[in-house]
Amino acid sequence: MASPLSALLEQEHRALDDRFGRFLGAAATADIAAAREAIAEFDDALKRHTAFEEERVIAAPGGHKLAPTESEADDERLARELRLEHVQVRELSAMMRRLLEEKGDLEAARRLAPNLARRWDAHTTREEQELFPTLS
Repeated sequence: MASPLSALLEQEHRALDDRFGRFLGAAATADIAAAREAIAEFDDALKRHTAFEEERVIAAPGGHKLAPTESEADDERLARELRLEHVQVRELSAMMRRLLEEKGDLEAARRLAPNLARRWDAHTTREEQELFPTLS
């Protein structure tokens, strides 16, 4: 049975999926205003969600921050890798947002979308399968 915390985090993952889906739908119809709004909402929610996980759920990095240590335990490796994945998805989301807000370049943002979708899906799957079962 899932813990209340893991259930909440999974619910947030699905809400983020929906927000990203809104971006994809708007991009498919070339609605730049709706795409801009959707990616801004996704980006803001992603920042809040990952900050919460990093403050309350994922163990803080050791002295090497996001670089592996020689004697890294499995749980330390998982925490480090999940934090690194957070950086990657936040960077992609922020790039897409900047492209739309600063340049109005829907096509460039659309080209980044598959990369973000793959990384986000792999990340949430990993959290839900490897991290969330350890939460009480």
